[in-house]
Amino acid sequence: MTKVSDGKAVHIDYTLKDDNGTVLDTTEEREPLAYLHGANNIIPGLEDALEDKVEGDTVSVTIAPEDAYGPRNDELILNVDPGDFPDVSQVQLGTRVQLQTNNGVRLATVTGITDEAVTLDLNHPLAGKTLHFDVEVTDVQEASEEEVEHGHLHTEGHQHH
Repeated sequence: MTKVSDGKAVHIDYTLKDDNGTVLDTTEEREPLAYLHGANNIIPGLEDALEDKVEGDTVSVTIAPEDAYGPRNDELILNVDPGDFPDVSQVQLGTRVQLQTNNGVRLATVTGITDEAVTLDLNHPLAGKTLHFDVEVTDVQEASEEEVEHGHLHTEGHQHH
């Protein structure tokens, strides 16, 4: 059987939980996640745990923030003028908004709203969290040369612009 290694097209079913056992994400009701192994398509801790696995293998792994989405960074919390929003009445706590930055578009979560400021958190929602994955490898195949060259799998409907 083909082992999970760099350049392989890997399909996994997974359930992701936090320290309290709350399910944060799962493929249960949808298609397995497909990714190119060794191309930084998934978090490093999960990629390391799947190395050398084969179809049908299951793995339960706990991943520290350093091997997941990194620690929380307080410098990524910004207060912006409510007037910067096209329609501030549409802004609610927990809303994800896109910001145009010098480094391109970034996603932020609204964590506070006052008349003077809207507080935005640019940390990944899972930054600083220890993640618990239960994973089953459902398929391992050779990726195409083009997929390896592009650094990701080409799924149905995939286009390059």
